[in-house]
Formats: sequence, structure tokens, C-alpha cells
Amino acid sequence: MTDDKKIIAFVVYPGMTPLDMVGPLTVLDGMASSAQEYRTVVVGETKEPVTTDNPLKLVATHTYDEVPSPYALLVPGGAAPTLKALADEKLVGYLRKAGESAELVTSVCTGSLLLGQAGLLEGRRAATHWMFREFLRAFGAEPVAERWVEDGNVITAAGVSAGIDLALHLVERLVGAEIARTIQFVIEYDPEPPQGPLDWSKRPYGDLKPLLEHTLNEALADEPALRDKLLAHTG
Repeated sequence: MTDDKKIIAFVVYPGMTPLDMVGPLTVLDGMASSAQEYRTVVVGETKEPVTTDNPLKLVATHTYDEVPSPYALLVPGGAAPTLKALADEKLVGYLRKAGESAELVTSVCTGSLLLGQAGLLEGRRAATHWMFREFLRAFGAEPVAERWVEDGNVITAAGVSAGIDLALHLVERLVGAEIARTIQFVIEYDPEPPQGPLDWSKRPYGDLKPLLEHTLNEALADEPALRDKLLAHTG
């Protein structure tokens, strides 16, 4: 891809959670409309529609080959399909190659596990969805219970909606707080959830181990070595 702009590549793959990508894309595309040295693209193995974990399908604007060296990379997450994607050699290979040269490597939710599988989290503090946090240890990362965590050029966010926070942080880092605040007003991001803030002492599912074991066995039945590597971190 020949372009004099700084390319921010959002990666799509089968079974991902759309909000992990669409929220940050809305924020960073808004930045690109005013800071025109940046450009957002959506990258996939092909330009065919990609299924997600809800009825919405997504279509990449570019293939891996067309965006080999983006300025910044953002990887969304999901549940069992994302764990299955850990064995997708084309996806992980692209993340490894693109991540090695990118100025910024970012993820939302379990997208950080894909970064870990690509060898990009070794020795770094990292965040992911709370249910899968301990899996980060399987990739040499230090799990952190934060909305997002920045370690060098790698920035990882917690689950799903945390991607919007990550994106606003990126806007502030790249072009300043004024534009970030303006975008926050434009998208009217001022959460007041009906049930109020989360009380993490009351999070659901109790003992996560049975649920995680079931999810891993379902997602990685054909990848026993990878399954066992993650099972070792189910607590």
C-alpha cells in the first residue's frame, strides 16, 4: 500500500466481537478527519464478508498484503472464536510482522491474547477481558486489572467497551487532549449505565475454571498443545 499517511489498521477475523473494533474505529476515524496525516483502514485475510459473534458481518477495506507495515495496529477480541484464531497462522503471522515495525500495537479485550501468540507481549504488562486475564501469563505477559495499560509502544485494553477509552487515550497521545475531548463530545461518550458502576466483588460465574476449560476444549479441540498451554493458567 503506497500512502504518505500514517495508517491505523483495524484487524478483522471470523467470530470477533464487533464493538471491540467499531467503537475505537469511530473514535480514531474521527481523529483522522481532522488530523489528516492519519488514515484508518480495516484489514483482513480477504475482502470477503467476515462473520462476527452476532448477526453483523464486517468487510475489510484491505488485505494483509496491501497493508504490511501500518503505523498502528488494533486487534479486537471475542470469546471462543478468538481462542480458535490463536491457531490461525496467517492472522498471527500478519500480527507478528506488522507489530514488529508498527509504532503502536494495540488491542481490545482478548485481542491481547492474539498479540501474545504473535510474541508481542513478552515481559510486558497487559490487560484483557477479566474472564481471560490469567491467560496472558501463557505468553510471558503480566496481567493487569486496568481499563487499559500502556507498556512501551504496546497498549492493551480490557473488555469490549474499554476499547473506546483506549481509542480516546490514543487520540490524546497522538494529537492532543483538545481533539480527544471534542471527539468524546461528538460521540457523546458519558456513560451512565442503568445499573450504575460495576461492583467487581459481585462479578458473575463464581469459579471460572469449569467455564474456561469448556471454552478452551471447544475452541482448541484440534490444537491440544495450545489448549494445554492455556489450561495451565485457568487457576
